[in-house]
Amino acid sequence: MKINHALAMTLSALSAGLLISCVKPADENKTPETDSQKVVQDSATTSSVNDKNNSIEKIAAVDISAETEKTYLTHVANDIVIPAYADAVEQSELMHKLAQKHCQSGAVSGDELQALRDQWLVLAQAWARAEMINFGPATASMSNLYINYYPDERGLVHSGVADLIAANPNLSAEQLANESAIVQGVPGLEEALYANESLDAGQCAYVISASHALSTRLQDIENHWQENATELLAIDKTADSDQGLNQWFNSLLSLVETMKSNAIDQPLGLTGKAKGHLPAATAGQSRAIINAKLATLNEALTDPVLTAILGSNNENEVADNLSTALADATTLLAQMPEDLATADKAVQQELYDHLTTITRIMKRQMIPTLGIRVGFNSTDGD
Repeated sequence: MKINHALAMTLSALSAGLLISCVKPADENKTPETDSQKVVQDSATTSSVNDKNNSIEKIAAVDISAETEKTYLTHVANDIVIPAYADAVEQSELMHKLAQKHCQSGAVSGDELQALRDQWLVLAQAWARAEMINFGPATASMSNLYINYYPDERGLVHSGVADLIAANPNLSAEQLANESAIVQGVPGLEEALYANESLDAGQCAYVISASHALSTRLQDIENHWQENATELLAIDKTADSDQGLNQWFNSLLSLVETMKSNAIDQPLGLTGKAKGHLPAATAGQSRAIINAKLATLNEALTDPVLTAILGSNNENEVADNLSTALADATTLLAQMPEDLATADKAVQQELYDHLTTITRIMKRQMIPTLGIRVGFNSTDGD
């Protein structure tokens, strides 16, 4: 079932509903305080009447020196970004080793299949955390689609994986690497592991090959970051622009907005006709994926280094507001069922509302306080 690459990428773009985040190019000089205030005022002007109490009339941007910005971005690269990719690599390699171990007999069921499923969930959560990095080699090469083809609104993964296994019962990792994004990565492995209560020889060959191909792709991304973090986060340009800060914080904002839209609102039909499916829907583990994303957001947005920067003017309460909003969302999520589709509609809506609160604090308080700008495109609608 080999699919032409041009067609594959067209299908990928259409079905995945790609969000191309167009962040304003960084100015040659630091964004002046008046510009950041204007962002907040414009956002507050366009908000609805019910949102007026959440808007802030004036935000005083903190004074971030070039050296402080460089130190923070270096910290982001070394302590947040690279470890996130390294964890995804590690979990994928463990998945591959486990598949090789349990598939020696050519068939898997029972406890061995459950062990593979358990490791898949750990892997899926690791990649969910790494998706906060919405720029760099993963997105530039569209490898993110080969790693996680989502949202699959047309259900192409289900039929694609089954057809591929039927046509190639002895599939190798090299062969799989040349196939469409539809049949690769985390969703492909999910389909193979959860669609049946046992794996035959062909399905085992697929799991072994898919986990190996995934590990190779993830390792390439990690290596690229290890070698090019300074360029990717513009760490060497902090004296002239806020490019690195813009990329990083708009990437985090994009994670919240796409999670809210593609993984909550649309599949649950909260604000319109339902379309697509929840993340990890076949496994029934959507809560675990959303929780992983919230956890990494909490790590990034309540990071002590960032908190010190946000509070350096001794006036704003941005860090506390972010921490409270993230904690509220996390607490609610912990009370929901593993499959979010089975939760009460009112609770689903409450989770959606919590995510809306987080995006508003990021857009109207955190980003203006940092003296940077919200990217042009937003799926949030706020």
